[in-house]
Amino acid sequence: MIECMRSGAGEAPARGRGRPCIRAYCTGLLATLLLGLLAGGGGSRAASPEAPGDGGAQTFLDRHWTVPVPLQGPPPSRFSPLEASLAPDACGACHAPQYADWKTSLHSQSMGPGVRGQTLGMVEEDPETARQCYTCHAPLSEQQEILPGVDRLGFAGLVENPHFDRVLQGQGLTCAGCHVRGHERFGPPRRDGSLPGAMLREQLPHNGVTRTPAFRQAEFCKGCHQFGPDGYALNGKFLENTYNEWKTGPYAARGIQCQDCHMPDRRHLWRGIHDPEMVRQGVSIRLATGKTRYAPGETLRATLTVTNTGVGHLFPTYVTPKVLVRASLVDGGGKTLDGTFQEEAIGREVTLDLSQELYDTRIPPGKTHTFAYRRKVPRAGLRLRVTVVVYPDHFYTRFFEATLANAPGAPGAPLLREGLEKTRRSPFPIFEEERRIS
Repeated sequence: MIECMRSGAGEAPARGRGRPCIRAYCTGLLATLLLGLLAGGGGSRAASPEAPGDGGAQTFLDRHWTVPVPLQGPPPSRFSPLEASLAPDACGACHAPQYADWKTSLHSQSMGPGVRGQTLGMVEEDPETARQCYTCHAPLSEQQEILPGVDRLGFAGLVENPHFDRVLQGQGLTCAGCHVRGHERFGPPRRDGSLPGAMLREQLPHNGVTRTPAFRQAEFCKGCHQFGPDGYALNGKFLENTYNEWKTGPYAARGIQCQDCHMPDRRHLWRGIHDPEMVRQGVSIRLATGKTRYAPGETLRATLTVTNTGVGHLFPTYVTPKVLVRASLVDGGGKTLDGTFQEEAIGREVTLDLSQELYDTRIPPGKTHTFAYRRKVPRAGLRLRVTVVVYPDHFYTRFFEATLANAPGAPGAPLLREGLEKTRRSPFPIFEEERRIS
């Protein structure tokens, strides 16, 4: 999902480049696609009606995703306080359904306790890295404590941001993060696909909206969900590679965009690996045991298959989550028999310092992971228990535990503990079955 990146010393952070900073906590993967859509209706001014993927759309996106998003500056004099506000609840005053969805999404939690616990001290000790974390977690300049500038002695560098809004920072990826630039609103075409011509914008709330098809293209999500050509890689694969996984897969060939799955009917939910229903819809799981009963002394032959039938990229994408497939023989009281437990992982396991990939068993679209379980049945009256459990924050659970063990008294430790407990509560089963086999 979203990973902070360390560029070269003194270099401005760029979206999707550099070696990842391990101190950055990201609250989601498959589900936090960086985009948002304003509701249809009202007057608007159309941007040039670019075809998906053409140079015009990319030019817009390059300009739109200059990060950090520049300060908005003074609002137009006719704006009311509500129109001038960057707060999500101000947007929600008119866009209530979108605001209600956003509040439940991981975008609204992108500056959760795990991130804040790390950036709390990082802003003072390593401000460039902190700013790179904010690139995706809190991209508005108004959300950042420091910005490039000239100090009182005339030296160029990072200076205190007089427009910093700590409350806005804590709200993560806000409506304005995707939709507002220089107090101008941007959004997708109307639901019928039209891009209306110019109207008297000064007569409309917040001067209307500029519409562009770029909001309906997967490229809108790319900045935070894909490392660039010089991005950090292990075993020849970018650490963050979700966009490329989609681009080279069958969904892109069929014209299915990120938004089609993660923003159905334009809803601002961005469900993904943290959502049990979304995950269950994306995979098909089958258990076969060869025959229904085994006599004591026979070898049980069970096979579980997990097929990526509905995920448009690798399942799971990125290095944060892990899916564990487990099987064992249990007695009538549900107790696991010694020596019968077996476990396999579906995911991309890396070391905590991101220096080594240990394995990659993720499932491409349309492909299957096969789990084979072979055990001699020791006696009658046993059952086979098989589970598939998703750990959305597996990497961060390990990372927070290690960080707190090494620095339990660090300034951000209380927040890191809160983040750790949150990750420990996130696992959920997507398959559970017991079969009598003897």
